[in-house]
Amino acid sequence: MAAPAAARCGVLAAGNWIADTAKIIDAWPAQDTLCSILAEQTCNGGGAYNILVDLAELGAPFPLEGAGCIGADAAGEAIRADCRRRGIGTTALHTHPQAPTSYTDVMTVQSTGRRTFFHQRGANRFFAPGDVDCPASTARWFYLGYPLLLDAMDAEDPEFGTGCARLLAAARASGHLTMADLVSVDHPDYAGHVARLLPHTDVLVLNEIEAGRATGISLDGPPSRGGAWQQAAEALLHGGVGRAVVIHHPQGALAAPRSGSSQVQPALRVPPEAIRGTVGAGDAFAAGLLCGLHEGMDLTTCLEQAACAAAACLTHPTTSGGLRPLADCRALAAQWGWQPTA
Repeated sequence: MAAPAAARCGVLAAGNWIADTAKIIDAWPAQDTLCSILAEQTCNGGGAYNILVDLAELGAPFPLEGAGCIGADAAGEAIRADCRRRGIGTTALHTHPQAPTSYTDVMTVQSTGRRTFFHQRGANRFFAPGDVDCPASTARWFYLGYPLLLDAMDAEDPEFGTGCARLLAAARASGHLTMADLVSVDHPDYAGHVARLLPHTDVLVLNEIEAGRATGISLDGPPSRGGAWQQAAEALLHGGVGRAVVIHHPQGALAAPRSGSSQVQPALRVPPEAIRGTVGAGDAFAAGLLCGLHEGMDLTTCLEQAACAAAACLTHPTTSGGLRPLADCRALAAQWGWQPTA
């Protein structure tokens, strides 16, 4: 019999492992024209890799484990070395003998901080439910990111609908609490794939674009209780999410728990001159949230530190370079203040 989540400790994060190259460009070019790359830096990328690095940078006081698939190449070796340096366990991080480590070129416009992704799926395509031995893990939380960007996991499953749903169900059956983190990718059956995950997910984290694609409800403007934002969150809860739906946006977030009232959390008022890029901000938000959930903090505190972690991420052009110990992230709220709520 699996140990209850309360007797467990740590986070097991499964999903995408990507070698990102963040490139700062002077302007977004029209097709067939040229722009200049002003700077570039290789860094961590992908849901599982990002969340673990962010938790390590925040100073999470619990064990961190990773699960996924990388290539037998220099990028894969660099990922393993990075995990060793940060104390992230890699027993369930498999090496594919032929496929390359997944990579993404992230193009960020210097003047706006807006980014565009050119992605090679690589070894992530072969990561499958059977690659994770959930009963062997004593972690409290199981994180999956990103469904709909994992080919084998997204394939049809006769019992659970998709491999992602099967893996989340296996994690739950093993005694884990589960978090699914979505990605903004075009897919002809986005809503259907998400619907299969919901009954096996305790906390669903997604942005306003993903919420719109998952529910068919357009979310305009900043988060607010009531209206389209509340309708979208309630639709996802109705689909089976066990504990809470958290929809984040550049101006804040809406958290809708299964029991209790929804909460709106404003984003920090980050000065424009402090913003170096937006890549990784959603993952940083999820890391701040997950760190609080693991430690049993109330929802308000979890949302506040999620917003602070996201703000810290904005101060660096890479996915996790702006992250710092959680107390330092929270100090940014006193320094910059909060955006007004709707």
